[in-house]
Amino acid sequence: MGELHNKLENYGNSCIYPFHMPGHKRQKNAVFNPYKVDITEVEGFDNLHHAEGILLEAQDRAAKLYGSEESHFLINGSTGGILSAISACASHTILMARNCHKAAYHAALIRNLNVYYLYPEMQEDFCLNGGIHPEDVRQELIRHPEIEAVMITSPTYDGIVSDVKSIAQIAHTFGKPLIVDEAHGAHFGLSDYFPENSVHLGADLVIHSLHKTLPAYTQTALLHVNGNLVNREKLRQFLQMYQTSSPSYLLMAGIDECIRYVKEQGKEAFAKFADRLECLYKRAGELQRIRLVNRDIVGKNSIRDFDRSKLIFSVKNCKIAGNELQRMLLRQYSLELEMAAGTYALALTSLCDTDEGFERLFAGIKGIDEQIGRFPSECAANQKEDGGSIRDIVTKNEICCSMNQAFGGKKKSVLLTESEGLVSGEFLYLYPPGIPMLVPGERIGQELLYKLENYRGLGFQFQGLEDFAGEQIEVLDNIEKTVQSDHDVLS
Repeated sequence: MGELHNKLENYGNSCIYPFHMPGHKRQKNAVFNPYKVDITEVEGFDNLHHAEGILLEAQDRAAKLYGSEESHFLINGSTGGILSAISACASHTILMARNCHKAAYHAALIRNLNVYYLYPEMQEDFCLNGGIHPEDVRQELIRHPEIEAVMITSPTYDGIVSDVKSIAQIAHTFGKPLIVDEAHGAHFGLSDYFPENSVHLGADLVIHSLHKTLPAYTQTALLHVNGNLVNREKLRQFLQMYQTSSPSYLLMAGIDECIRYVKEQGKEAFAKFADRLECLYKRAGELQRIRLVNRDIVGKNSIRDFDRSKLIFSVKNCKIAGNELQRMLLRQYSLELEMAAGTYALALTSLCDTDEGFERLFAGIKGIDEQIGRFPSECAANQKEDGGSIRDIVTKNEICCSMNQAFGGKKKSVLLTESEGLVSGEFLYLYPPGIPMLVPGERIGQELLYKLENYRGLGFQFQGLEDFAGEQIEVLDNIEKTVQSDHDVLS
């Protein structure tokens, strides 16, 4: 077999436990030769882009499970769904949460959209992005009547849920569709233990990544459609554009199998999953230094609900950074977490996790909790007691011109450390979660550079830049001319 296949097989046979996506957690078994069932659109197997038979029936089953009027299979993840949703709803202007995934920004760039931003509130106790305040949506729609659609992310990567119902009602009052990136909430609405899904809360378009929290192959997702504010024919056209013309039947069969599993075995599986989570939350009271975020944050900072399947272990005031906790769990306990931020690490759980996995996770967290008091971390000098400037990746940067204008403009390369006051010609983000800290057309400010300096000091790497080392950044070559020309256009 090829080198990559061998490496994957060795990793799959290792003792490393996955507290990360995909949601099947390598627990499900399928005894079949994938090459024997890897087909194209042959007789009897329908066509995803013109579904009339078996694929239409499969999508209808998904719609019925989630309660949507119409559901579409996505075989290149939520990215294709986000690109299609935004493209179908906006041709000029969109109102978008600043903590949306990079795919939303790419859609705005491709469609040459003017973007107005909604900023999440800050959850100071754990240095998390809170929710989007519904009144902010109303005020922006009043201030900018040219907005064609509203987009938010709920839940966030960290499980923070906004008041989708109120936001949907406000958007609909103004005749605007609401797009919800609910990629991390594909399990919502399938168990009373978790929040309701946005399909039932009034959103017009909802994107679910099945592979994130449910037993489905990586790259599988759903796009749900409701109401009459979205041109469905236009949406289907963009789905055809953004998705391959040769969709994988293996992935589509995986989506259908996931839907079948949840429908037939979900009640029992979710009940066991909830029991495991409740047990861990109770045992978290034994920790002396590391804190596990829980539902106490609900009701503050525009947080409507919290997804308890996202285990956020806060190391704020522990004198270590989140990525160090992540490394310690991997090296000492063979536990691979989903992601780390400046002040916390995230273990992503699903209904396919095992009792053994949860036991290993708590043992690892408790062991490190005890270690922290005995052995000061080498990162202590870099980690401020209150989280310092690394507490939030969402930055309010000055917008000098449109993304499209900056992305296609004449640029030059400068040192990132010497870029203050210049206008970025490219994206910069940490991945995960893939939220841009800097967007083309935004001025590089002192606050942003200070945050980046802190992240770099803690060992984080930047992505999105042409320079993979993160030392250089592409900026607009003629700042004054670009800013002036954009001002003339916007005025």
